[in-house]
Amino acid sequence: METSTELLHTESTTIERDPVKTVIFASMIGTAVEFFDFYAYGTAAATYFPKIFFPSLTPTIAILLSLLTFGVAFVARPLGSFIFGHFGDKIGRKRTLVVSLSLMGGATVLIGFLPGFKTLGFTAVILLCLCRFVQGIGLGGEWSGAVLVATENAPENKRALYGSFPKLGAPLGFFLCNGLFFVLESFLTPSQMVSFGWRIPFLASAVMVIIGLWVRKRLQETPLFRMTQKEENVAKSPLKEVFKTSWKQILRGTFIVAVSYTFFFTLSTWSLTFATTNLGFSNREFLLLLMAAIVMFAAVILASSYLADYWGRKKILMTGTALIAIFAVIFPVFLTGQHNVPGVCAFLFIGFFLMGIIYGPIGAVLPELFSTKVRYSGSALAYNLSAIVGAAFAPTIATWLAANWGLHTVGLYLGIMAVVSFIALAFTKDTKNIDYTK
Repeated sequence: METSTELLHTESTTIERDPVKTVIFASMIGTAVEFFDFYAYGTAAATYFPKIFFPSLTPTIAILLSLLTFGVAFVARPLGSFIFGHFGDKIGRKRTLVVSLSLMGGATVLIGFLPGFKTLGFTAVILLCLCRFVQGIGLGGEWSGAVLVATENAPENKRALYGSFPKLGAPLGFFLCNGLFFVLESFLTPSQMVSFGWRIPFLASAVMVIIGLWVRKRLQETPLFRMTQKEENVAKSPLKEVFKTSWKQILRGTFIVAVSYTFFFTLSTWSLTFATTNLGFSNREFLLLLMAAIVMFAAVILASSYLADYWGRKKILMTGTALIAIFAVIFPVFLTGQHNVPGVCAFLFIGFFLMGIIYGPIGAVLPELFSTKVRYSGSALAYNLSAIVGAAFAPTIATWLAANWGLHTVGLYLGIMAVVSFIALAFTKDTKNIDYTK
């Protein structure tokens, strides 16, 4: 990793910053690891955990309870944002990110060793939820730190583009995780997957964690935080200060991001469960379609972030959110009939295209709502509170709605979340031209 020769110029000082290649790799690799871990759990919770941890229950109830354990991490994430936000604004972004990655990765590997219900009974479920809770705490500090590494190293007119680098970790982690499940299900029988195959992605994540830690330890602290330290402007109590000065920004950020969470886990975790139990798709078939859609998702993230630097964040986000509300009304038509490949492809490709539009600029918008000395705390809180509002129980709610009231109610649920986010955007000023050094 080369030593930085690039400089950040302000009115009072000049500070070195990492070159763009270093920033891309360091911010993206950690997020890819984190999301690989999260997707491994989501896929296992939708497919294998009902049989491993809830074998004595009916299939529908087992799936619902399994997906509820998926939500445990989202409940834990605000706690992670309190802890890592405080230290991220107090001692720096780099060291905080190393700890968050270690915590998340360690909990993921432990899940791969857990015995099932037949061995430990209800204790196995408790241990699963405990590991999932620790996963959530780690992820609570990950996203904001990775985004700040990118945006606080960015040229003024490219913050949204740089902010998309860690966002690309999401499709990368998703692709690697689902690709591994696809390969495993191609060579192992269903009984072998239930017996031991599902454990392999959790154990394999250890390799990615080691790579992520190596990269991040070679990273410099961000230039804006070093400037804050140099000017002795570090907040003594970041959490106290962010709630005192920026609680409105926390609320706006929470509801701006909420629909992206609801939409993403509707497209991925819920649709996987629905397609394999109601539409006649095998798990392997649907994972292949998901991976194809994810490639397009990554491309749209970059494109929308580039446009957000040119046209402004608000225009892109409001357009994408409005289109999601329209999609929410239409998409049940795509998920009808048995093994309807064209319909499912339309659902996934249109859905992930729209998801990419709103997901890209978020990496710039949330940090831009807060000043440098509380930026980690504020953006972490908003992002992780939005996870509770938008995603903690989204797969469970969608599964319950579809089973009891029909697909159109899943669309209604998504549409309501889109309207809430649209209103939050309407009351938020565009942050494109703010002074990000303050």
